[in-house]
Amino acid sequence: KGAAQYGKSVTLYESYNVDLVVVGSTAVCPKTGARVGKGEGFAELEWGILSQQGNLDVAKVLVVTTVHDCQVFDGGMEEPWASLMKERGDGEEGAGERRGTRDTPFGPLTEHDVPVDIIVTPTRIIRVSDPLPKPSGVYWDLLSPQKLAQIKVLRELKKKLEEELGEELPSGPEEVLPPIAERGGRGRGGGRGRGGRGRGG
Repeated sequence: KGAAQYGKSVTLYESYNVDLVVVGSTAVCPKTGARVGKGEGFAELEWGILSQQGNLDVAKVLVVTTVHDCQVFDGGMEEPWASLMKERGDGEEGAGERRGTRDTPFGPLTEHDVPVDIIVTPTRIIRVSDPLPKPSGVYWDLLSPQKLAQIKVLRELKKKLEEELGEELPSGPEEVLPPIAERGGRGRGGGRGRGGRGRGG
């Protein structure tokens, strides 16, 4: 409600610069900045769209999350984050690890996961000591047809890129969306797909 009240609507093709991104987290690592969200991928999709369109410089933009102190986790124990990642499927063998990065307390990151730079809790501000690299663009080969069908702005962007390239972009595997993501289209732009030749920014 606050975003709708105080924010300004922009179109997919407007020129503007984002210099700070705030994301929610279920758990976050203070060493690498790896985070677990709700599992829907909307934050990653929004990041992908903004970087794809050149509105966000992945090398310069700070990513901040706000959590309780008990949600800051550096791998000192297995539960509950390992079981949470297993339920999400992120810890499965062969589940799209991001090339050139490291394992995290929550398992290997997928290519599109966005790590954080700063963690804010009620008692402290943590600057991540060894942050993982951030992704860029939309990872179309990871974006399921079901998720694409829920997000109009992604369908519009994909159609435009395919027209420019003169070929179809790849599509990700089928998936069953979580109940929240299925609600009559949330108009969110999160999730990514490999921009490959279609990437911008």
